[in-house]
Amino acid sequence: MSSRRLWARHAAVSAVSATALVALAVPAEAATTATSQSTSASTTATAAAADVDYTTWQADCQAVMDQALPYLKTRIAATEPGEKQAIVFDIDNTTLETDFGFSYPSPANQPVLNVAKYAQEHGVSLFFVTARPDIIASATDYNLKQVGYQVSGLYVRNFIDLFKDVATYKTAKRVDIENKGYTIIANIGNSATDLSGGHAEKTFKLPDYDGQLS
Repeated sequence: MSSRRLWARHAAVSAVSATALVALAVPAEAATTATSQSTSASTTATAAAADVDYTTWQADCQAVMDQALPYLKTRIAATEPGEKQAIVFDIDNTTLETDFGFSYPSPANQPVLNVAKYAQEHGVSLFFVTARPDIIASATDYNLKQVGYQVSGLYVRNFIDLFKDVATYKTAKRVDIENKGYTIIANIGNSATDLSGGHAEKTFKLPDYDGQLS
């Protein structure tokens, strides 16, 4: 997802201040290396961008996840002794619905959540790499947990990261996850910048309809 679109969306919801979002995250905190083989195969969904509505988007997301889940079942079943498996997710219009009306917490993208729940119930760690700024990290973490994701790690952009190409930034974070001893068995996002750069055994691309969804 482009940083330009991301910052535009945050500006559009300025009525909800970053301070307020972080405050909302407080209850969540109070309550409760194997080298990955990079492959070029990505699963894509297609639709006429001008005609896309919510129902179409959900159907297209489901079509991609219908391919992801069988792969994950097979890959998880083949876990080697001592292997720590992980999946890396983008956030906006991947794990959360953010371009079909604003609310907080944002609803989960249900087809993706269903796959994530299968993975986390079978011992796979979930990491989230986003171009969102670190000022809303706590609010983002709270949102993800509220809708059902188990967050093993959340990567957001600090001031220095803002000067990096988004794809380069996201690749570096996957490298960091690998350096923690994880094998990234899948990388799921809706933009080329989410998926390029390797450091995942397989990628799954959700629809962005030629950039209409950030």
